[in-house]
Amino acid sequence: MPRRRIRVTGAPEEPLRAALAALRAELGIAGTFPPEVRAEAERAARAPAPPAYDATGIPFFTLDPPASADLDQATHLSRQGGGYRVRYAIADVAAFVTPGGPLDTEAHRRVTTLYFPDKNVPLHPTVLSEGAASLLPGQTRPAVLWTLDLDAEGRTTAVDVRRALVRSRAKLDYARVQQDLDAGTAEEPLALLKEIGEARERLETERGGISLDVPEQEIVERDHAYELRYRAPLPAEGWNAQLSLLTGMAAAELMLAHGTGILRTLPAAPDGAVGRLRRTATALRIDWPHHVSYAALLRTLDPSRPEHAAFLQECTTLLRGAGYTVFRDGALPALTTHAAVAAPYAHCTAPLRRLADRHAAEICLAAVAGQDPPGWVLAALDALPRRMADGARVAGTVERECVDIVEAALLKDRVGDVFDACVVEVDEHRPNVGTVQVLSPAVIGRVEGEHLPLGARVRVRLARAEPGTTKILFTAA
Repeated sequence: MPRRRIRVTGAPEEPLRAALAALRAELGIAGTFPPEVRAEAERAARAPAPPAYDATGIPFFTLDPPASADLDQATHLSRQGGGYRVRYAIADVAAFVTPGGPLDTEAHRRVTTLYFPDKNVPLHPTVLSEGAASLLPGQTRPAVLWTLDLDAEGRTTAVDVRRALVRSRAKLDYARVQQDLDAGTAEEPLALLKEIGEARERLETERGGISLDVPEQEIVERDHAYELRYRAPLPAEGWNAQLSLLTGMAAAELMLAHGTGILRTLPAAPDGAVGRLRRTATALRIDWPHHVSYAALLRTLDPSRPEHAAFLQECTTLLRGAGYTVFRDGALPALTTHAAVAAPYAHCTAPLRRLADRHAAEICLAAVAGQDPPGWVLAALDALPRRMADGARVAGTVERECVDIVEAALLKDRVGDVFDACVVEVDEHRPNVGTVQVLSPAVIGRVEGEHLPLGARVRVRLARAEPGTTKILFTAA
């Protein structure tokens, strides 16, 4: 599920990047790993545990943003009878990590890679996450290899998962892939990305699932000022995401069938939250007829339009209740589904960046082999939801603070200007304090003033914007 994605460019000494560095220091986020962790990672990078199965003859490719080096997934797509075969190789982090060792302990402390607009703070040392464990092109790597057979409509008919050696042939980026697919010049298996992706999107619509195409915001420094650019996701990004969702859904079904696992769950959104979104849609002049469902509305939106981008960002609030649910010994939990996926789902495709995925992979491997999961997985299982929740809180704090810093930098020269906005939140204890979504640029900030009806369009004046010291503040104009 997407988070707010913001990138920033500019020299390191610029005020915005200095403020981001100060935020990392304030939150106590370590930029480096302890010596014993680095030493173990370097040893493991030289001699990972080798799997017995050799799949290096399969011409895998990776598909990521151009600058990415922590490549979790590699793909090969082919036709299989009247349907398809999806081979999805996931970096086998467990091949490098000794349970209970310094590297494992540090990963349990960090929990997740943290994403700042100017840099990432990785879960694992880069000698692994961007080196020996990453599925880089031309390199033989240990992987957890999923083989998923689909029928002509894209429904899963068979699943296999095993450890394997793989070798990616190409590191592809979304823009070039989209260009080739649009021109009809992409060769199979790449051409099947669109075919399979669209089939899975149709199934998602059928079951009532949703995918949020939240646009990326880029803040560019130019002549000592900042400007905002949007980059709407390409269709190829959505088709690639469908392969990850497919694998996560297969993992959840394996876990449920074998009675032990860790699911990513999300209850249905309360009526009040959806009602709030309806008021926001009205304020943004987005037509949402009462007979149209939330999921159906999202498929009509264009993330390149500022008002649609603002609404899509607000839609991410419905994902805030997501968590991890552990079960074992056949005692299934009351909630097994993720409301946005509209099916059982598990995180298992990003072990370089997320702690729980390494454990989920081991449970799935054991399930297919008809064995119990390793002892180290079972020992860590009960504590994982709390650890992941703690990590999510840190990531959420990073995201919120980064947004505040970036938006203050964007607006620092516009104090006193008046903007069109809509009220998206009102403090129930202080009705003269709320939150507004500015229509252009699409920023969110606190507002103070009388008469702040939720969902209403208002005119607001920027009263404060100073990156690194204060959040932006609007007052009623």
